[in-house]
Amino acid sequence: MFAKLESLDQKYRELEGHLASPEVLGDQEQYRRLAKAHADLRPTVELYREHRNLAGELEENRQLLLEDDQDLRTLAQEEIHRIEARLPEIEQELKVALLPTDPLDERNTILEIRAGTGGEEASLFAGDLLRMYTRYAELQGWKVEHMSESVSEAGGYKEVVCLVSGNRVYSRLKFEAGTHRVQRVPVTEAQGRLHTSAATVAVMPEALDVDVDIRPEDLRIDVYRASGAGGQHVNKTESAVRITHIPTGTVVACQDERSQHKNKARAMKVLASRILAAERERQNAEMSADRRAQVGSGDRSERIRTYNFPQGRCTDHRIGLTLYTLDRIMEGEMGPLLDALSTAAQTEALKAQAEA
Repeated sequence: MFAKLESLDQKYRELEGHLASPEVLGDQEQYRRLAKAHADLRPTVELYREHRNLAGELEENRQLLLEDDQDLRTLAQEEIHRIEARLPEIEQELKVALLPTDPLDERNTILEIRAGTGGEEASLFAGDLLRMYTRYAELQGWKVEHMSESVSEAGGYKEVVCLVSGNRVYSRLKFEAGTHRVQRVPVTEAQGRLHTSAATVAVMPEALDVDVDIRPEDLRIDVYRASGAGGQHVNKTESAVRITHIPTGTVVACQDERSQHKNKARAMKVLASRILAAERERQNAEMSADRRAQVGSGDRSERIRTYNFPQGRCTDHRIGLTLYTLDRIMEGEMGPLLDALSTAAQTEALKAQAEA
């Protein structure tokens, strides 16, 4: 591990030299690329340097224990205790830092939420989930753009698809895929009885042109008149677009924009992301369970979390975590929950790495 860290330190120093060179300073594209590589290495290199410095201090203080001065030996012993407590912490952090990273972690994300079992209450819960993710995105400084939506009679969502853009969105949201269950008394329930409903969430990294090869001849594109709110425009313009990817049977429809061109562009973006997500799911299925290092499969059929409103409880079944802060979580304060999922994934990855 330390040989690899030393090579990263050397690479970091080389990047510093390149960034100061006139050639790179005069090339904005190259400068941005090298500056990003430098910034990506900084946390790991700083940790390594801290470890290396502390290891040197530890040896120096051990030498001081051989001195005659009692006060000096006492101070040295205190320093040794401090350093010996910190070194294992840094080593664990370094092991995590050296884990292979998901190349898609920095991508924007297509977020799909669909009402499941539970009728109108399920559609209302889907709307609550959308609001929760939107609030969390606002706290992170991310942007949420609605790609398509189907509103229920009660004001919830039968289905809603969003593009979430910002810094490392996919790395934070990727463990949200699956079935979310809610237990509460619906507003439509006159008897005050507790109901259980569900909504499914899909989280897909935004696909780039280089990720998915979609041939025009593999697509069937249908245009039709949009339905729902929209006034005279709805009845007169065939702006809605439905795209079918024939080889996979993947279908995407979009009608939210007045422009057929814009609806087609949005539908293609969602289609490419769905195809990319399906390919990643196929690849994961081929890997043995002990090497996947995932928290759950990401399959929407898997029940991942329960939101119990009477108890104010949110339980993530994959990691056995229960938080009694449901009101804050629904307001977008998801940090502790997402941090715990990320830590669990890192633990699984370290275990798989040790067993390899």
